[in-house]
Amino acid sequence: MENFLQIKDLKHSYNSNSEVLKGIDMEVAKGEIISILGPSGCGKTTLLRIIAGLEKQSEGTVSIDNQMVADHLHYIPTEKRNVGLVVQERALFPHLTNIKNVKFGIQGSDKDKASTALDFLKLFKVEKYADNFPHEISSGEQQRVALARAMAPNPKILLMDEPFGALDKELKLELRKETKKILKDNGITSIIVSHDIDDASAMSDRVLIVKNGIIVQNGSPKEVVSINSNISLKNS
Repeated sequence: MENFLQIKDLKHSYNSNSEVLKGIDMEVAKGEIISILGPSGCGKTTLLRIIAGLEKQSEGTVSIDNQMVADHLHYIPTEKRNVGLVVQERALFPHLTNIKNVKFGIQGSDKDKASTALDFLKLFKVEKYADNFPHEISSGEQQRVALARAMAPNPKILLMDEPFGALDKELKLELRKETKKILKDNGITSIIVSHDIDDASAMSDRVLIVKNGIIVQNGSPKEVVSINSNISLKNS
């Protein structure tokens, strides 16, 4: 398959005494869903932020859809990379209704934006809350709206940082299944950052384990889960 995201020799430091990423090489195919797992502090969220353009790496290159977005000469800002971002905190605009939250990043006429936003709210089964504000719906429903908002502008790549971490077990299982189906049906290239092996098993085509700023494993969910079945990837 064609590589959609290419990262080569990526390094990053926040100060001279702390190298967070120590040489990351990875490729993601178009339409592939991968999970990046690892304990807190291993560099996985920093990696996601660099792909999104929220951080500028110290060394190395990032290419999305055959376009160099970050190297020693180029730096394309987040708003021009066409990436979708979902975080655990959801980060919906509290002063906007749910449908206006989803409309926010969509291009086109107001009528087209409203139609697209409603279509994505329907995909995530929250269309009946279109005119509600985020604080008027549950945390699970808020996360559905956040996912709809991230996907509605048709991003080149969808980045998710602990997207199900704040949800209870039953809701997490349901939303994983729904989200994976929507991603696959729409061919959206996706990266999920987590410390939850179950998230990776349920969602991903491939899993990467990051520890101490480097990728230590790269394989199918079954392979990686088998190796790490007795290892905690939470804070360590």
